[in-house]
Amino acid sequence: MIVSRGNLVAGLAGAGLALATGAAAPATAAGGKRAGTIGMIKPAITQGPIEEIIPFLPAGLAYVPAYLNFEAGTQSEFEAAMPVYERDIALLAAQQCDMIVAEGAPPFMIQGPQREAEITAAWEKTYGVPLFTSSQNQVRALHALGAKKILGATYLNGPQNKLFAKYFTDVGFTVLGMNGMDVPFATVQDVPSAKIADYIRAQVAQSPGADVIYILGSGWRILDIIAPLEHELGIPILHPVIARAWEIQKRLHVHDPKPGYGRLMAERP
Repeated sequence: MIVSRGNLVAGLAGAGLALATGAAAPATAAGGKRAGTIGMIKPAITQGPIEEIIPFLPAGLAYVPAYLNFEAGTQSEFEAAMPVYERDIALLAAQQCDMIVAEGAPPFMIQGPQREAEITAAWEKTYGVPLFTSSQNQVRALHALGAKKILGATYLNGPQNKLFAKYFTDVGFTVLGMNGMDVPFATVQDVPSAKIADYIRAQVAQSPGADVIYILGSGWRILDIIAPLEHELGIPILHPVIARAWEIQKRLHVHDPKPGYGRLMAERP
């Protein structure tokens, strides 16, 4: 089931409130204009992804999230999501967001990169706001890291992982593996980071030779293991939250490296 939480966002925005802001009070330019507002479409109602990304972005931004309520993580659930994404993009555009991030890579990956590009171009034209999807963002981040051969680790199972691998193959990468940990979709955020690190180590041992280890899904709370695991394995790790922060910084013309969370955010390529 997919449920838009847009009515909640609209009510708060109409009252002059942002659902989340950076650590500092919103910065203002001449004339009292807010420094910027980022609209975020979140695929599931969970703790973590908003508060995790804020430390990697400039103080003074406001964040307005809308939520999709993905509950099962199935292909049929993802296939039904495009109309709800568009409804929330319209909502966030009406709240004068300066940029919209359509999070949740799987619904767009199963469209394929060409159809995804057509969809997002049409939305930008219709609603007049720059936007990008998680999968488009991750492709750009992989290129920034110089990846040609990638190894993916996900928390989804079954034939979907083959579709995710095909998406990256279609945009030019060699995919050495794209396997999912056997964990219920509703509990992915509860998996200890140490267990996920062990899973990634096992995937690397099974399929060596990757330029970058790609993590699919923001649900895993693993920012604490990215840098240590990169150092141990000698391979950059691309996590969705870090990739998202990297691109938002680039689009805002900000260069603010954050060491301790992997090469992408430390070096800001």
